[in-house]
Amino acid sequence: MTEIKWWQRAVFYQIYPRSFADGNGDGIGDFQGIISKLDHLRDLGIGGIWLSPHFPSPYIDCGYDISDYEDVAPEYGTLADFKMFLDEAHARDIRVILDLVLNHSSDQHPWFQESRSSRDNPKRDWYIWHDGKNGSAPNNWASIFGGSAWEYDAVTEQYYYHAFLKEQPDLNWRNPEVKAAMWDAVRFWLDMGVDGFRLDAVATIYEDLDIPDHTFPLSFDEIPDPNSLETADYYHLMEYQVKRPGLHALLKELRTLIDQYPGDRILVGEDEDVTFHGSGDDELHLVFNFPLMRLKRLTPMGIRANQTLRLTDLPDEAWPCNTLNNHDASRVWTRYGDGQHDAALARLHAALMLTLKGTPFLYYGEEIGMVDLKLTSMDEIRDTAALNLYQRMTQKLGKTADEATEAALLATRDRCRTPMQWNSSPEAGFSPSGSTTWLPIHPNHETGINVADQIDDPTSLLSFYRAVIQLRQATPALNTGDYQVLDAENTDCLIFLRQRTEVNQTCLVALNFSEVNQQIELDRDEKTAHVLFSTEMRSHTVDTSASINLSPFEILIAELA
Repeated sequence: MTEIKWWQRAVFYQIYPRSFADGNGDGIGDFQGIISKLDHLRDLGIGGIWLSPHFPSPYIDCGYDISDYEDVAPEYGTLADFKMFLDEAHARDIRVILDLVLNHSSDQHPWFQESRSSRDNPKRDWYIWHDGKNGSAPNNWASIFGGSAWEYDAVTEQYYYHAFLKEQPDLNWRNPEVKAAMWDAVRFWLDMGVDGFRLDAVATIYEDLDIPDHTFPLSFDEIPDPNSLETADYYHLMEYQVKRPGLHALLKELRTLIDQYPGDRILVGEDEDVTFHGSGDDELHLVFNFPLMRLKRLTPMGIRANQTLRLTDLPDEAWPCNTLNNHDASRVWTRYGDGQHDAALARLHAALMLTLKGTPFLYYGEEIGMVDLKLTSMDEIRDTAALNLYQRMTQKLGKTADEATEAALLATRDRCRTPMQWNSSPEAGFSPSGSTTWLPIHPNHETGINVADQIDDPTSLLSFYRAVIQLRQATPALNTGDYQVLDAENTDCLIFLRQRTEVNQTCLVALNFSEVNQQIELDRDEKTAHVLFSTEMRSHTVDTSASINLSPFEILIAELA
């Protein structure tokens, strides 16, 4: 193996800034709040933060509609606050990567305001403008968030293209001035000291220049919940709108730019396509393993199949990256729980993330077992995708308000974006007393699902996360070792080795996904394995040449002698 990089060893933690910690009492998370909680991340063992968008934004799409790429949203603080946060994170040996939205800006960005002002404005070609056809949109392309991908602008009597919301016009990356301006923004943050970027919506950066109609009728208005579609389905439906020629060359150019900076800055793609690694070391450093996250149920057979395909497809120099959720997907407890063994399954799934080969990404609050919040009225929803779904169902699909409300409440991503639960106070320690939080706080924060109640409890989920992350960081084979499946036909237990030949270390990982005892037969030449971690009371060693009994949902990690 080549030199091990910091981002291969690190456990990443996604912070949704609006929901992590409120330092000034306005009910919205901010940088001073985040700074006050950095010790929690250090003690948890986090080595990298993925910070969701913190830029100025009208917040039509939860901050992914950026109106200034080189500043901080005033509700989060100032550039000085950001720099303090960055310095304080670095002081704790925690790196920081930012969410970079390359595909589009906000329609409130000065660039777009100039572009739409007249057809001969110098920034007109910074966005995608076309005449209509037969009194309608230029073609039948659809927005990912529903409806046409074209919006008519009466000022200049043309349509502009938006792969997402109409308030998010697509930038024209074929214009060298656009590229230069965006690269300047990248340098702005790199010069400040950030450690890299997570690239949002990377596949949609280019679209077909000839804007041909899709070869079959396409209307997202007929789909009750576009967010339920698989990524592959999107790419099939939107063949002229995603992954167009030029994308790989652009990513290589961005990689060249950040490689000019010291400290191994990184690029992480919001995509599952391993071709975005390029040759393995000339495009993106990490690409999310979304197929694992999309498994409706995590089973040994499904996980093994995923890992076999994923690790086989990776270019030789590429490194895997695993996650089970983020700000767009239900929380792990909710998504993969069975209603009976949720606590045991939460530990099992956390152990899976922290022992598979690859860099793990955790979502804030997973370490204490936060769950989705079931919202009860449209007034509580802030998620534009869910609000648009309600409008489509009532205005275009003929559904009643009650039917549309039920669908929107079920689909909204707000359910997994609620404020972090720090203690059992009325505001959960997220905001000062008496504050009205931007989203409701889950009431279970009063019943032990909070940091304060778990921090000194050795049986808590938080203590479990700390212990497994600490073990991962202290064990080279678990951290950066290779992956080898054992007992490949076992339908109840996932058993594999992590091997780091450079330090002559091999670890056995055995995860029982069933609610009954399981006997596993390893028949290893190394007869003795030293137990490093188990959720059961075990002796210090196990005999790998004999049958090993795994208790229901047991997690066993042992080092082979």
